[in-house]
Amino acid sequence: MDLAASEILLTFCRLLQASQMTVSVTGATGFIGRRLVQRLQADNHQVRVLTRSRSKAELIFPGKKTRFFPGVMIAEEPQWRDCIQGSTAVVNLAGTPIGTRWSSEIKKEIKESRIRVTSKVVDLINESPEGVRPSVLVSATALGYYGTSETEVFDESSPSGNDYLAEVCREWEGTALKVNKDVRLALIRIGIVLGKDGGALAKMIPLFMMFAGGPLGSGQQWFSWIHLDDIVNLIYEALSNPSYRGVINGTAPNPVRLAEMCDHLGNVLGRPSWLPVPEFALKAVLGEGAFVVLEGQRVVPARAKELGFPFKYRYVKDALKAIMS
Repeated sequence: MDLAASEILLTFCRLLQASQMTVSVTGATGFIGRRLVQRLQADNHQVRVLTRSRSKAELIFPGKKTRFFPGVMIAEEPQWRDCIQGSTAVVNLAGTPIGTRWSSEIKKEIKESRIRVTSKVVDLINESPEGVRPSVLVSATALGYYGTSETEVFDESSPSGNDYLAEVCREWEGTALKVNKDVRLALIRIGIVLGKDGGALAKMIPLFMMFAGGPLGSGQQWFSWIHLDDIVNLIYEALSNPSYRGVINGTAPNPVRLAEMCDHLGNVLGRPSWLPVPEFALKAVLGEGAFVVLEGQRVVPARAKELGFPFKYRYVKDALKAIMS
């Protein structure tokens, strides 16, 4: 290899090294988190999985035992400080799932799990010395911020609702907003995530099959969805693109009413879509938490479109075909 070629190769290696990130992730064992870790790892970034259960994380990311997860470090809470210091960025996805039967204890945990982890992450970032402080925090929140409506259209400038989930989201976002002002903060209000092996479809399909594939409840409620690949790509873009800051709705450009969603799902599954899943059945399974699927909101990703984010799946029909193929 001649001198010129050697210098070009060296320059390329330096540029590659400079673009590599070290990303600490809470909620990495969840539906979105697992895919995000895979995406980061595929692009040769270093990942630090911040968990409260090393054993659970090691089942999902068995780095020491297989070749599939090199570059992934697993850290329990006492090690979080050391992991966050020296990270390029932090992604905060942690929180108790809301798609379960609600009780007063579960509702308390839904809120406290989000506030507790976000507060800890923000404190650790703020306490980091300037030279090793992460420069980016991408923190999840949810469409529940807007409340529910069958008629309104919500974008990032819309006011917050007045129900329980809106209250959770306001406190969740308010906690993230306490991060040091030198840290770029992106708050991703995540919609209903569609993908294989988890998320909304994992809960919808059994009910759908049991009740001949009809909509849940009236079917008139809005369903603001996003494909798993798109939400992962949106978070990934927010890590490296300085234009991604403030609130960004993590939803596809074309929300649908639930009846339409179920028609498309029925077609993909080869099932009829005519007998609605009655409200009493949902309430029997989910308790008060049934309102998450019985009521909805029409949310549009105005900021992501403004930023030119390239959605891979703009229409729910195409997303479902890709997932079920």
